[in-house]
Amino acid sequence: MSETILPGRVLIVAGSDSSGGAGLQADIKTVTALGGYASTAVTAVTVQNTLGVFGIHEIPVDIIVQQMRVVLDDIGTDAVKTGMLHSPQVIDAVAGTIDEYAEHVPLVVDPVMVAKGGARLLEESAEAALKTILFPRATLVTPNVPEAEALTGMTIENADDQARAGERLLKMGARAALVKGGHLPGDQVIDMLVSEDEGWEKFTSPRIDTMHTHGTGCTLASAIAVNLGLGFPLSRSVARARGYVLEAIRTAPGLGMGHGPLNHGHTLKS
Repeated sequence: MSETILPGRVLIVAGSDSSGGAGLQADIKTVTALGGYASTAVTAVTVQNTLGVFGIHEIPVDIIVQQMRVVLDDIGTDAVKTGMLHSPQVIDAVAGTIDEYAEHVPLVVDPVMVAKGGARLLEESAEAALKTILFPRATLVTPNVPEAEALTGMTIENADDQARAGERLLKMGARAALVKGGHLPGDQVIDMLVSEDEGWEKFTSPRIDTMHTHGTGCTLASAIAVNLGLGFPLSRSVARARGYVLEAIRTAPGLGMGHGPLNHGHTLKS
């Protein structure tokens, strides 16, 4: 009798966060909370808490690739989500492994460039590799405003700018871009989804006044990835992911002395 393989497997290729609020730890919690199964390939070990990043240990490229290969050979995946890919060599190796083992599953690329406290998590030399090597393989890229500005060379001040930045990201090869507007001022947070098939779509929600937003980008990208892996279309995946993240921010536990983590487990409470 053959075994039933449930959808919702997500391979996460990203760095770890010792505080548990961002990176792989946030990704695993998110995928699990939304009914998926998370596997991982660790790209870096970061030393951080809610106050900032205090150290980074890079994992050798061959070990990153080996992690991906053994997982994909055995467990498989329904979606891939990438986070911290710190160097051109890592980006090139990850892209090649995706081509070999997971070419036909959705790929969500979170272009992790700078931590919330200001520490740089992507080498400047890797920006070009991110755009030329990984974006053309991406089902969706999910930059925030500072990342989108760095990637496109634009100044982004409003939703129209977000949409235009999304269009530039599509010209780099991505099939869709979600330009997140949390860094822009205003009582409403606007995220702009730009895709080849659907054009522009605006997602709006009230701003929650809180410091506890550590890991929101990682969490949102992983939530979208698991929804795609479960078979939801892109727009619905984004809407469901935003709803999950908003509630995780609203019910954040208030841990730490700085930018605290979200409540990733809110879906699991009866």
